[in-house]
Amino acid sequence: MSDAFTTRVLNIASGSRERVVDLTRDCEAFLREAATGRDGLLNVFVPHATAGIAIIETGAGSDDDLLAALHTLLPADDRWQHRHGSPGHGRDHVLPAFVPPHATLPVVGGSLQLGTWQSVCLVDTNKDNPRRQVRLSFLA
Repeated sequence: MSDAFTTRVLNIASGSRERVVDLTRDCEAFLREAATGRDGLLNVFVPHATAGIAIIETGAGSDDDLLAALHTLLPADDRWQHRHGSPGHGRDHVLPAFVPPHATLPVVGGSLQLGTWQSVCLVDTNKDNPRRQVRLSFLA
């Protein structure tokens, strides 16, 4: 593989509760090694049918607000056709239609170009899957 494309898999312990996991520091650490001062694109991808990637403010309540909004839009009840797993698990399979499983972000001079309050986050509402993988890929 050329140095124009570098990829790495993060193993994330998301636990047995709904969570928004901030991946920004992991992305920045990856870019320090992969981008080496170059411009390009960072792609963040979660290869799971029940998780997504969001660019959102964290630490000021927005992460909890996102989970609350998802509860309103996608209630964890018995309305879902997909019924295996914990009650309401079918909603977890609909989540990626609202919070996509990927994000592509600009990298300039080796640095992730996020706004002041933006963070790269894994959104995981699936209580049945406590371990997630996230693939980071840099393309120069």
